[in-house]
Amino acid sequence: MTATLIDGKAFAARVRADVATGVAALKDAHGITPGLAVVLVGEDPASQVYVRSKGKQTVEAGMNSYEHKLDDTTPEADLLALVEKLNADPAVHGILVQLPLPKHVDEAKVLAAIDPAKDVDGFHVLNVGLLGTGQKAMVPCTPLGCLMMLRDHLGDLSGKTAVVVGRSNIVGKPMAQLLLGDSCTVTIAHSRTKDLAEVCRRADILVAAVGRAQMVPGDWIKPGATVIDVGINRIPAPEKGEGKTRLVGDVDFDSAVEVAGAITPVPGGVGPMTIACLLANTLTACCRANGLPEPEGLTA
Repeated sequence: MTATLIDGKAFAARVRADVATGVAALKDAHGITPGLAVVLVGEDPASQVYVRSKGKQTVEAGMNSYEHKLDDTTPEADLLALVEKLNADPAVHGILVQLPLPKHVDEAKVLAAIDPAKDVDGFHVLNVGLLGTGQKAMVPCTPLGCLMMLRDHLGDLSGKTAVVVGRSNIVGKPMAQLLLGDSCTVTIAHSRTKDLAEVCRRADILVAAVGRAQMVPGDWIKPGATVIDVGINRIPAPEKGEGKTRLVGDVDFDSAVEVAGAITPVPGGVGPMTIACLLANTLTACCRANGLPEPEGLTA
């Protein structure tokens, strides 16, 4: 048996198309255009690529994209002042401060300064609390993307046993809350979990988000389980030439694909969903800000 591949690239394209349709409908019916502001501090090359990609996809979806680039010596107070300005700007419905920030800036303080209703990353402590208590929240993009793919592939998730490996605030914890919200029985496991292999083998849904290359082998997977691999790790690839690397997930794909019922590949699985869900969150935030119905199928 070989697992069905869950094509994140194709699914993300569908989500972006749904967002574009929603944006067009908002413009036609209400004359409103959702706006996303992205703030980049410093010259981190990976962040620059990511911000460019976000800007391009925002515009392609028919939204307004506002990019604010600050140099890495920008004082914390100036960054906080910019966030306040964006909070007060009615044309901006989503605010994203690209992480990591330079050492002299308090990341937690900056994230806490963002208006929770415009926090399209879902990192504000108020949104974390709303999600944890089953209320309407802005949901972190990566877990939201995973949930959408699971619903699309499996339909109703109710009653399924789900194991999330990893307890980060960005993926592991919100993922567990979302699965609970869909009536799964959820275990959060991590590097200190006793008999981790045994815990993983109970999962109908296994989400690997631990940040360790190929940590989950095929024999940790229940036959027929759905595996969502959130990991993006670079490992040496001498077969490609000296000093070359390749991307792998937290799951050992070659052995897992023989056991799982369905699996997301790396690259091309969860990754493309993150920006697609950022756009979805911006549309949702815009609808909420204007007291309009939320877009169907694009929220938790």
